[in-house]
Amino acid sequence: MIINMIYTIELLTDRIKSSEKQYDMEKILSAYEFAENAHKGQTRTSGEPYISHPVAVAYILLEMCMDTDTICAALLHDVVEDTNTSLDTLKKKFGEDVALLVDGVTKIGQVPLNTKEEQHAENIRKILMAMSKDIRVIIIKLADRLHNMRTLACRPPEKQRKTSLETMSFYAPIAHRLGMNDVKEEMEDVALYYLDPYGYKEVENALAAKKDKGESFIETIKKRIGERITDIQPPLLSRA
Repeated sequence: MIINMIYTIELLTDRIKSSEKQYDMEKILSAYEFAENAHKGQTRTSGEPYISHPVAVAYILLEMCMDTDTICAALLHDVVEDTNTSLDTLKKKFGEDVALLVDGVTKIGQVPLNTKEEQHAENIRKILMAMSKDIRVIIIKLADRLHNMRTLACRPPEKQRKTSLETMSFYAPIAHRLGMNDVKEEMEDVALYYLDPYGYKEVENALAAKKDKGESFIETIKKRIGERITDIQPPLLSRA
């Protein structure tokens, strides 16, 4: 169900070369080299070099046909928060657009999420304000979360649950509002797998037995699983 692959710069460049869209390969490679150097020595929970994550995010965005600056920002999206790199440095080296995208993604990652209606609405307002400057910011963040969901197997159970709750309550609905249904559905699918593995198996078995029931049946099962987790309070925003 959950497939995790290691993304490399070779895989990314091959994808760029096969694309019908024109990209500034020199700028993208420069962003990769900068990010690789900035994240040198850092690893993910799985033990993979940390750079594999921003490369994966960039690859996801390539599949969405995003532009060169978005790909560069994806490669650099964690350098300000996780290294000694400044926004000014990014601006000088990669231009104001890339720096603003990285800054927007960083700020979104700092917004706390919870279930209190008035606070949740305020958090959404802050996100929408960030989006109003450049919609690419939230698209990068959604790609970032999508890859984190794909690699949740390497995280401890508590982290899997926290990240899944955030995804269900915030990121999947935002993807839905933007019409990114494939992203929304994959996020929900993975989140349900970690939030209620027994319920998830129930869905799989029921769908196999009742394919003719269609979407109404799927929604019924989703509602049943949702009722099991409604009393759980989502934590602050977490990063995988």
